[in-house]
Amino acid sequence: MFSLAIVDLKESVASWRLWMLLGWLEVRQRYARSRVGPFWLTISTGVLVGSIGVVYGTLFGQKMSDYLPFLAISLVLWATFSQTIIEGSTAYINSGQYIRQAATPKLIFMLQVIWRNLVILVHNFVIILLLLAIFGVKSWETLPVFIPALVLYMINALWIAMVAGLLSARFRDLPQIVAALMQIAFYVTPVMYRPNALTRFSAIVDFNPLAHLIELVRAPLIGEMPSAMTWAVTIGMAVFGWLFALALTGRYLKRIPYWV
Repeated sequence: MFSLAIVDLKESVASWRLWMLLGWLEVRQRYARSRVGPFWLTISTGVLVGSIGVVYGTLFGQKMSDYLPFLAISLVLWATFSQTIIEGSTAYINSGQYIRQAATPKLIFMLQVIWRNLVILVHNFVIILLLLAIFGVKSWETLPVFIPALVLYMINALWIAMVAGLLSARFRDLPQIVAALMQIAFYVTPVMYRPNALTRFSAIVDFNPLAHLIELVRAPLIGEMPSAMTWAVTIGMAVFGWLFALALTGRYLKRIPYWV
């Protein structure tokens, strides 16, 4: 089971020119004939952060110089994670015509999803950089930790997208369920509120693996170092998640053309 999935993964990575080109073209086509282009993503996200930040910052009694960067980092990175999974659940379905007509590695379409969302992340990251420039960087020492944290963050997003995409190709109602679950996860994960805000219901954060995932990439940007528990949970998720995703992919990889 693993050997077939690993071979497909190697061939998919080797075809990096193809999935990078496809991902970039999708972003460009979405904003074709627009003067601003993909930066409409940045504008819309900036408006969202500004409006939600003022409202929720006032409701929570937060200091805006601390809360706005916290919120922007949380929303931008969560959007990358959730969109990767949601789009991953329909990756095989939307690429059905290519899968049926050409014998290409299947995981190309998952890497395409990851690349497309990383391109969008780069556009939206301008907001984070702007807020850090306005309100100041809390700690320069923790900033380099963001790079390995982001890699681990996207590795976890990729295996979840792989599982969601494979199961959705078989069960066509699953993409709607995945989208609904990600919406629920947004509210039970400390994205708009700080992890220590739930004093009476701290178990929602402590036993929520997604809370550790978002904290992993958010903490270095707000001047904090991710805890040992956060690293352990996210690394454990990546190891066991990838073993499960590769086993599932290897078992059902050859059935994808018949399902889509």
